[in-house]
Amino acid sequence: MTKPLDVFCEIPCLTEKSKQLGGVALQKKWFKSADKRIIGQYLQKFINYNSEQFEFLGVQPYLIGTDQSIALTFRSSGFIGSIPLRASDTGKQIGDFVVTPRFTGREKFEDYIEILNLLGTEISPEVIDSLPLASGKNFRPPLYLEAVKFIAALEKLTIRPWRKFDNIEKVSSEPTGQINWTKYINNEYKVENRLKFPARTNFLSEFHTEYSEVRYVFDICKRELLSANTPQRIKNTLRTKLSFLEEQLYHHKPKATNKIIIRFSDNPTVKACKEQANRILNFNLVDSTAWRVDFSDVFEKFIQYIFKQAAKETGGRLYSNLKFHSRTLKHFSWELKHIEPDAIFQKENFLVFIDAKYKSNLYNRFDQNEGLKETHRQDLHQIMAYSSFSKTDLKYGFLCYPSDQIELKTIEYRNGINEVKNSILILGVPLKLKVINEVKKLLVETLNKLEAESLDRFS
Repeated sequence: MTKPLDVFCEIPCLTEKSKQLGGVALQKKWFKSADKRIIGQYLQKFINYNSEQFEFLGVQPYLIGTDQSIALTFRSSGFIGSIPLRASDTGKQIGDFVVTPRFTGREKFEDYIEILNLLGTEISPEVIDSLPLASGKNFRPPLYLEAVKFIAALEKLTIRPWRKFDNIEKVSSEPTGQINWTKYINNEYKVENRLKFPARTNFLSEFHTEYSEVRYVFDICKRELLSANTPQRIKNTLRTKLSFLEEQLYHHKPKATNKIIIRFSDNPTVKACKEQANRILNFNLVDSTAWRVDFSDVFEKFIQYIFKQAAKETGGRLYSNLKFHSRTLKHFSWELKHIEPDAIFQKENFLVFIDAKYKSNLYNRFDQNEGLKETHRQDLHQIMAYSSFSKTDLKYGFLCYPSDQIELKTIEYRNGINEVKNSILILGVPLKLKVINEVKKLLVETLNKLEAESLDRFS
């Protein structure tokens, strides 16, 4: 597939070093008024010109070589998204820089949505004010991504009754309620109408205007989720839910609207559903601006989920994001008030500390990159700091990285003075649903083995 003309560069997240873009080639395509004899200066100015946008997307541009051999390359982080760029020679907008998910397959968001459905959470895109993307709507999160979130919010809404007072005019045989006397006078000249009073009364019912507006949004989402725009795997997952919700909303007639009013009196479930409904209604009205999604949070929750399943099978317990608070007489402004491992596995006196890092280390196992070494050194020091809270001489910690395949590697550090041993297990986990059972089985075997080793040392 060829790259669109309005895209300056497209790379996957967690790329340590992208393909090099030659300075002369860039001058011919994007910086046509630049002097190719000093193209390096224009490229440096280009980096400076767009530094805020690159920083927002977590992208680091680098210049390699000099003079006519100079080239531009990029390093991406755990963010995906798109940013607009300006040319350094004219200051005008050129193509967009796009960072895509590191998933394989035709549809890049399939695995992402399946994982979010499993975890019961959502990661909403962050946006900033910027120029409209040159690629327009081609590289923004697709509508079906927002539709999936609305279906999840609507499921929660339909669990409980959502009743409101509706003020309806009905003909009564008695003059009770709010009588429309003008209408009565116009008809009472007929003898048979003298005991027919048009009165407005309040009825508490689920069949109110706002539910009809929510039904209207549901119909929009259903059409999108069953259309050719939505990957087949996602359709198959959601068909049952859509059928169930359609039955729940069968008696609600859809009412077209451009915006659903959010009221102060709405409970959190109603408010969340209305907010997501408005995102659907505004989807085609919002300009495509710079946006990003942080996959680090997705990966952290994914690792917590797998360890929680393993903990159930081993009879242990998992504590997620447990904070260790600091105590001191006076806090410095740069001081950490607490430290927080992603998870702690506990079974009686046996503790294992877990930290998930959405970084590219296992995608570059044999790369002699100093940045990778420094990143791993920081991660290693962090997990060993967490492990220090274990009372035993044998301390254990898991460092979890995304990987193309499931892998487990153990590194042992031993203190020669007191024979305290700290075992760090490097766990590689593909960010895909289909690996969960295999990773869980591996973890159950490993945790049981570590616990036995700890008991032998203790006895």
